[in-house]
Amino acid sequence: MRPAFDALFAIDDAMGDVVAESTQPALGAIKLAWWRERLEELDEGKVPAEPRLQAAASDLLTRGITGVMLAGLEGGWATLLDQWPDAERVGAKGARLFAIGATLLSVSDHHLDIAGSLFATVDLARRTRDHGWLSAADEWQSRRRFAKRVRPLTALTALASRDLLRFKDHGFEPEGTPGRAWALLRHRLTGRV
Repeated sequence: MRPAFDALFAIDDAMGDVVAESTQPALGAIKLAWWRERLEELDEGKVPAEPRLQAAASDLLTRGITGVMLAGLEGGWATLLDQWPDAERVGAKGARLFAIGATLLSVSDHHLDIAGSLFATVDLARRTRDHGWLSAADEWQSRRRFAKRVRPLTALTALASRDLLRFKDHGFEPEGTPGRAWALLRHRLTGRV
């Protein structure tokens, strides 16, 4: 499953890079539209020579994920180009990302929407260093437990939950700290977030 998840997150990261590198919102919107259209065309068998799209075609489409499903991630990134970005669209993008991951894992869990939303919102706050996004994640209630099969995906939520709780007192913790490693290990063993 690793190549499939690598392909999924590479598509999400590609759209995030478009937004991060855009100096003009109109040009960023055009580039995001290009990604959306190319992803939709994957369902028609049109695979451009772009490595991330080729990986999506070979590792995701063969596992029941459609290009249209992947193209739906674009809305959560596109809102960041708006004058007033919509936190709900960012959260919906995270929910969609986790729904695609759940499809890959052949699992169903009604808490994954909330978990994906939290991950996307906190991830955006970390990427942009804009703590204002964290207020959109404040309604998260921890103490959820996830099944073993979905834990590789919800480990991202465990880290996001840690970031959300720690940020108020300490700011963002750097990647790769012992505390973050412990949060991942604890989540893997208990499933708790």
